Amino acid sequence: MKRLLLPLISLFFFALCAKAQTAKYPIVKGEGGIYEIEEATERPDPNKEYKIFVDLTSGSNNPRDVNRWVNNLARMMNLHGIAGVPKENIDLKVVVHGGAIYSIVNDEKYQDRYNTDNPNLKVYEALKEAGAEFYICGQSMIARDLEQEDLWSGAEIALSALTTITTYVPEGYTYLKF
Repeated sequence: MKRLLLPLISLFFFALCAKAQTAKYPIVKGEGGIYEIEEATERPDPNKEYKIFVDLTSGSNNPRDVNRWVNNLARMMNLHGIAGVPKENIDLKVVVHGGAIYSIVNDEKYQDRYNTDNPNLKVYEALKEAGAEFYICGQSMIARDLEQEDLWSGAEIALSALTTITTYVPEGYTYLKF
């Protein structure tokens, strides 16, 4: 029985390792790692154009970690990419406000608040390089006593999140709230 058990255990672990994958980053380089699911029958259409608007309001649980919702933006782009959607067919616009606004402040302001550099900035940079566009709610800035120079320079200032949403959703953007 012992002789039979060892090969079976080895075969089991080999099967587990064969299923294991390393994260892939087809569109947002180095951020938002995802995995191919060969068995998936529901997948994005590589020939379709995706207009996505994300209302980013959720802050991070731990300011030393990348906000999981900022990371999810990268994951979303990469998931479309692994399905074969070219980045030119993904039009992602994000409005940042509420508790998420601190994820998009510069390192100096983040240091003042959390005593650490902003871990989200590298993700925002990678997303912007992949074609995502960012808007920061001007109303949230005022409510939190933030100035434009306190913010990541890769985003535009919007009058408000509310007006940015009402501008893009009627233009056919799929609305997601993170």
